[in-house]
Parts: sequence; structure tokens; C-alpha cells
Amino acid sequence: MLRAVRLALLVSVASLPMTALSAQTAGDGGAKIEEVTVTGSRIIRNGYDAPTPLTVISTQDLQASAPANLADFVNQLPSVAGSTTPANSNRSLASGAAGLNTVNLRGLGSNRTLVLIDGRRSVASTTDGTVDINTIPQGLVKSVEVVTGGASAVYGSDAVAGVVNYILDKDYTGIKGDISYGQTTYGDDDSYRATLTAGLKLAGGRGHVLLNGTFIQRDGINGVPRAWAARGMYMTQNPAYVAGNGQPQYLPTTRAGLNSVTGGGIVVSGPARGVYFGQGGTINRYDYGENYNLAGNSEWTVGGDWRVNQHIDGTSLQPGERIRSVYGRLSYEIVDGVTVYGEASYNRTLGLNWGGRQTDRGNIAIRGDNAFIPAALLAQYPTLATSGLTLGSFNADYPTRQSYNRREVQRYVIGAEGSFSLFADWKWDGYYQRGVTDNHISLISPNRIQLGYARDAVWNAAHSQIVCRVTRDGSSDPLAQGCVPWNSFGIGVNSQAAVDYIMGNPWTNTRFTQDVAALNFSTDIANPWLKPIGLAFGVEHRREATSAYTPPFAQSGWYSGNFPDNEQVAGHYDVTEGYVETLVSLPLNVEFNGAARLTSYSQAGRVVTWKTGLTWSPIGDLRLRGVRSRDIRAPNLSELFQSGGGNTNSLLNPWTGKTARYRGVPQGNLDLRPEKADTWDFGLVYRPSFIPGFGLSVDYYDIKIKGSIGSLGAQQIVDRCFEGNEDLCRQISLATADNAVAPTYAYGNGWNRTTGPNAVPNLGDIWVYTTSFNYVVERTRGVDLEVSYQTPLARIAESLPGTLSLRGLATRFIERTSDNGTQPPTNSVGQNSGALPKWKYRVTANYALEDWTFQLTGRGFSAGVYSNTYIECTSGCPASTALNRTISDNHLPSAFYVDGYLARKLQFGGLASELYVQVNNLFNRDPGLVGNGPSDTSSPDPGTNRSLYDFLGRSFRIGLRFNLG
Repeated sequence: MLRAVRLALLVSVASLPMTALSAQTAGDGGAKIEEVTVTGSRIIRNGYDAPTPLTVISTQDLQASAPANLADFVNQLPSVAGSTTPANSNRSLASGAAGLNTVNLRGLGSNRTLVLIDGRRSVASTTDGTVDINTIPQGLVKSVEVVTGGASAVYGSDAVAGVVNYILDKDYTGIKGDISYGQTTYGDDDSYRATLTAGLKLAGGRGHVLLNGTFIQRDGINGVPRAWAARGMYMTQNPAYVAGNGQPQYLPTTRAGLNSVTGGGIVVSGPARGVYFGQGGTINRYDYGENYNLAGNSEWTVGGDWRVNQHIDGTSLQPGERIRSVYGRLSYEIVDGVTVYGEASYNRTLGLNWGGRQTDRGNIAIRGDNAFIPAALLAQYPTLATSGLTLGSFNADYPTRQSYNRREVQRYVIGAEGSFSLFADWKWDGYYQRGVTDNHISLISPNRIQLGYARDAVWNAAHSQIVCRVTRDGSSDPLAQGCVPWNSFGIGVNSQAAVDYIMGNPWTNTRFTQDVAALNFSTDIANPWLKPIGLAFGVEHRREATSAYTPPFAQSGWYSGNFPDNEQVAGHYDVTEGYVETLVSLPLNVEFNGAARLTSYSQAGRVVTWKTGLTWSPIGDLRLRGVRSRDIRAPNLSELFQSGGGNTNSLLNPWTGKTARYRGVPQGNLDLRPEKADTWDFGLVYRPSFIPGFGLSVDYYDIKIKGSIGSLGAQQIVDRCFEGNEDLCRQISLATADNAVAPTYAYGNGWNRTTGPNAVPNLGDIWVYTTSFNYVVERTRGVDLEVSYQTPLARIAESLPGTLSLRGLATRFIERTSDNGTQPPTNSVGQNSGALPKWKYRVTANYALEDWTFQLTGRGFSAGVYSNTYIECTSGCPASTALNRTISDNHLPSAFYVDGYLARKLQFGGLASELYVQVNNLFNRDPGLVGNGPSDTSSPDPGTNRSLYDFLGRSFRIGLRFNLG
């Protein structure tokens, strides 16, 4: 093992670490630069000499942005793309992702971005290992350090895309606070934020106590009360498209609606097709608009009565948040050079979310003897009394699906740090950390079995009262007891008792625990010829575990919910690792940085990660550097142990060409091994001595992940079963009449893909089992740019007061591909329907004048397309295929938003304070319209991409900071 470590340190003389411009102390070129420990390395150097690409967000940066939530600011950084936010995860009700605020560097996934608090891991918030930024004690964060290069050798698993380290203000003395209130220009999304910090020295300065409290409340926006959202933007199927006729298959368009659903139900087939039921059960004839003469070739209407299909009012544009946290720290220098400390924190986060109305897309079967069929409809279509009819509805009479996610995170640390002399001056630290996350997910959802009973409404034997069929005929099912009949024909036609019968609150509790013990040493070894040799090494042991409790009633039968039972998400793993890092000066202004880490996982085996780098300064103003690293991501608790639970949605049944409901059931795989990523970083930093205060950095990165953990989606599994893959056919089970899963895999029971007596049936409700494997190859490439300039204006003209600071950050994404072997990999860069535009940038101009501070921020991204695989055409189109769809307009717009900040310092006796106003999206620019679709899952979504565009409009925040330090 030692040989492997030595080899890893010696073989890489090929790259250079990149540093952060923002780590330089503000001021002129001669200003002192403090020595600090930066996140890219455990060896003490100043920020500009950091051996790994690093961006530092200072207290001033955070204050000038005045975010309602810390994650709102971090996710504006150009290198961050595709993070999970409450707004873009509001449909992820049962997975536990709703309400999360995560950080996703490079678009590689939040579980490939390592989140640290003062250099230590934080306990995960979900079984996939991601950390909710809401759990960070936000009122105490003084800076954020973002390493956008591989750092697994320094900090361990999950740092494939990089590290985000939240630095807390642990040494503060005095009393300080920040109180603010925010609202959008439309009078909604009220938000309140208050933090209070107190620090006190004890015992003549040998001790220190620190207390902090944070209160954040964001009311959110339920529904989508914005004019741009009322335009009905969707990606629709072209009703005129026929294979080979030269028409595009897809049409992104406004004034569109899914004509297979209305609030009170619409008849989707048979002689009464197009009859829909409105307020109070009124009978109406649907206008199919431009699709009218096509007799049902398209489920999408353009024009006509498209408005009656809209149900985005059941979706949260911005989910609500409630964050309460307390933090305490006590330290004491017991002898000179040795300090012991203890930390304790508690965070409670609530995510309140509307996840969209339950859509029954033309699949509600109504029997001919249903007592609620309107008499007027039967008079016009008497055959319905025997044949029945099929409805589609988004069920306006019962509540939209809702989630209540409560996360409680406890974190306890005891440790010691100090220094000693033994052939050199050493610094050391050791600690034990215990983290516990309790995640409670509670949903408001219809029960599909009870709704089925209630919809089957008939007259009782005396023909005097409408009752449920199970009530009239009798049923032993406990769920049938107390059945209240449901009227599927209209809006406002059902009683509260009927709503109460079909609705319920499935819930689950999940606990994640993390125990970490670590010991680290670092020193500078004297070198009589060159700079001292930096050396750091340490060991760490970590244990992560998960367990859950789900009551039996919440495990099946729900449209949203169906949580796994207690045994299906229980498991743990242990990790023991050791690392060594060195920084060596070489002749000709060359510096070598290397690190290696040997890690042993109880489930995934042993793996060596390493990093090597060189920096070279050919002239004093220019520094070139590069890094070559091997990084890993170990399989998380979900990928190893989870079984059961999952999502409910719809897919296309290839045997019939019709839509079928399915339940996706994830399954763990104990044979998974760590993902291995090879990373290259090349860059330069230029600080010309003839322009004091100016700096420029450019970095190229290339990350390739082999053995990436992935799984096929439900539609892919069914499609490939249809194409003849019998192994994937075994991952499909049919539901029985009472919605219970068949006892064994459907295809193990004799189903096959042929016609005849054993042909696959209509796949009404099916279960699709998804399992993860190490079979995907992923790659991402790009360029990071940072430029900064700071100068007193007196340098330009003596009469000009104040200081001007300029800073620009930009990322040019070049490639993001994923190859799972099932189809040619596609570069997703530039697909503005996703999260990776070609360019993403943020520029700031800050002017400080005595007691005043002014700042303007411009942020945005470049124009793009829906998909790089689409072929844009309006006529004479080639054949549209599953890999290359034809589309009438593949363009998606760029965006540029301007934010403003104004602050005024005030003095009241000994109280220093600052009043500030911050405005986001100053010019109230609407988001670009993005047509989601054409599946039914798009219909509850507003017509934009909430991962990229600013969808709230102009927002204001006013606040007051004070400091008695």
C-alpha cells in the first residue's frame, strides 16, 4: 500500500494548481496577503498560491447579494449548474427531494459535489448522499470556498466535480445581527430573514464562547400568478404529422393544452368525445381548435378551448420554506499551543410545496350504470348506458398533491488542535463528529383504491340514494368501509365528505447518521536552497447508516407516496482512509504539489486516489499551472440498499401505442464499486505589475468518469423488453386487479412479446424495477474565466473619491456527455431545456464611498436549443426518429438580468449599523418560454425552465445589519 502511495506521488509531474483571484486581499499591488488554509489543499499557503482551482465568496459578496437563502446566491455562480432547488424539485414528492437546496458543480450531479463545513463533511439529507444547504448555519457563514477541480485525494469520496466549503466565523467577539424582509414586485413570495450572533472571550482570552441563531421564512408562491405562464406554452405533437409527409413532429407553441384532461372531466372516446363538464356539472362541447378535424390524432389542442386544460394553479411556482437553526461553540486553550473545543448545532427546515394536480389522462373508466352520468348526456347518447364512457380529468374537486418535508439535522463535534516542535514546527488537529438527520415526509394525496371505489357510484337497491357499488354489494376490503360516492362529472359537485374519503396523508420517517473521527498533521520543512517543503497527512474513519419507518398504510395504493417499508432502506457502510500531501519548490520557479489517499470501504473495497500538479512562473506576473487527479465517488446508501418505494407516472406502452400508468421501484445493488474519474486542469493566472489590483485567471478542465453508476429509466426498460431483451423483461411486473403487484416478475409467469394467448396485455398498471450498475461513461469539459480589478479612484484622478471593484466570473461549457451503451451519447451543452448553456456568467461592479456602497450585478447565459439531437425544419423534414426528432423551432433564448444593491452605514453611539436595499432582476425581465412536453407529466408545469431562467420577476429586499463588536 505504501508503494502505491509513493508511486502516486512520484508519477505525476504534469499539472499545475490554479488559484483564486478573489483570495487576494483587496487593495493595491503591495497590500499584504494573509496566509490562510484554503479548501483546495490542507497545506497553508496564501490564496493566490492555492494548488487547486478555487473561487472564494467573501462576506462582502454575500452581503451585497442579500439572498433570501444562501443557496440562492451560490447557485448563481457560473460553475454551478443543475442544482436541485425547491422550485425545480416540487414534483419530486415521494423521493424526499422536494424542498432541497443543493449545489451541483459542473452539472455532474449534487452527489458528486462534496459539501464541507469548516473542512469537515456534513451529514447527508437524503439517501443519495446530497447535503441540503438549508442545514448550514447561514447566519454564521463568513465565506464560501468553491474548488472546481477534483479533490478526492485531499478530502475523500464525492469530490469528483469539486468541493464547496462553508467557512464559519468561529472567532467573532461582540454582538451582531442582520434583519431583512423581501417581496416580489407582484406582492408575493414574502420572505423574512434574521440572524443573531454573540461571541465572548473567557478566562483572559484563553477561552471563547460563540452562539448563533438563524430564522428564515419564505412564504413561496402557490399557483403560477404570472402573465407569461398564462400563455399556455408547451411542446406539442404536431397534429398534421404523419411519418414521411415532411412535417415536423414537435411544435413548441403557446395557446396549447392537453385535451385529454379538464377540471371536471372530458369524454375522450366514443360518440360523446369532446363533451366536458364544467362548474356545477354543466355540459359543454369542447373546441379542439386547430386539431378539430383530425378526430383525435393529437392529445394536444392548439387554440380552441385550450384554457380549460390548464391546471398550473395546483403547482408551486416557488415552494415555501421555514428554517430555524441554532449553533454553539466553546473553545479553551488548556496549555500554550493546545486548544480543545466543542460544537453543537440544530437545524430544522420545512419545505411546503404544491406538486401539481393529479392528472388522469383519459383513463377513468365509467360504467354505464354510474348514477352520476348526467341524464341530458344519456338522452343525447343512449348507448352510453350500456357501453359506459372514458373520461380524462385533473380532478379540480380535490386538493392538489402537496408535500410537507421536515428535516432536522443535529451536529456535534468535539476536538482539539495545537502545535508542537519536533525537527520542524507542526500543526495538528483531531476531532470526532456525530451527525444525525431526521427526515419526515408527509403528503396529501388521493388513495387510488378508495378513489376507484368512490367513482364507481350506483343507485342503492331502493333506487333512492347514490352509493358506492362496494357499499351496495358488500366488500371485505377495509378501505371500502365508509365509502362516499364521487361525482366525476363537473367542478364543485362533490361534498367535503367525499373529498375526505379519497384523500389521505401517507408519510415516512428516515434517519441518516454519520460518525467521523479524524486526525491531521501539517508542517513546513526547512529547505536551505528554496522555499520550505509543505507536508500534510492524516487518517479518518467514517460510518454512514440509514434506517426508516413507514406505517403499513403508506406503503402502497397512493398516487403519490408508496414509501418503502422499514427493511427496504436500512443499511450502513464504513470507510477507513489515510492521505498524504506535499508541496515542494523546485528550481526555475517551479512548484510541485502531490497528494494520495488510500481508502477502504466495507461495501465497495479499496481504492487509491491521487493528485499531482505543477506551477511555473516564467515571469513574475504570470503563473501557469495544471493538475492531474484520480477522483472517486463511492456508491451511496440509496444505490446500495434501497428497495421499494419509488415514483408513479406514465409511459408509452409499445405493444399498444397507448399510455400506461406505472410505478417505478428502485432496487439497491451491493455489488457496486466506486466511480473513478480522471481529471485534467490547465490554467494560468496573470497579475501584471504595471496594473496594480488587476488579475486574470483562465482554466480548462476535463473530467471523465468510468464505471459511473446509473440505471435505465422505466420507458427504456419497457422499450428494450419490447425489442427482445428478456433480462429487462424480468424487471417488469403486472399489477393485479386490486392494484397489488404480481407475486413474481410478469415475464417469469409466462408473458412474452408474441401475439396469441400469451401476448402482453394492455399493461394498465405495471411495476418497473430499476437497478443501478457501474456501466456508464460520463465526460464533461469546459473553461472557467475570472477577472478582477480593484483600485482607489484617486489613482485615476486625485479628486475622485472612493474605491471601484470589478469582478467577472464565466464558464464556457464545452462537453457534457453520458454513454450508457444503449444509444449514441449526446452532448447536452447548449440545451437550455436542461441546465448547461454554452456560456454562463456573472459580473459585478462595486463602488465604495465612505459610508455608502453601490453595486450592480449582471448575470446570465447564452442562447441555446431544446435538444442537440433535434432537427429543426418547417417543411420537407426528414423522417423523425426516436434519436432525432424533427421540430419546428429548436431555439431557446438567452437571458441577462441586472441586480442592484445600495447600503448606507449608520452610527448610533457604540452601535455600528448598515441599512441596505437589494433588488433582483431590476428590469423585471420575464423568463424565456420553454415548452415542456409532449408527455402528460408536463401539463402541471409552468412554461419555462426553472433551473436556468429567473421566473419570479423583480424582487426587493430591505434590511438592517448591526454590530456591537
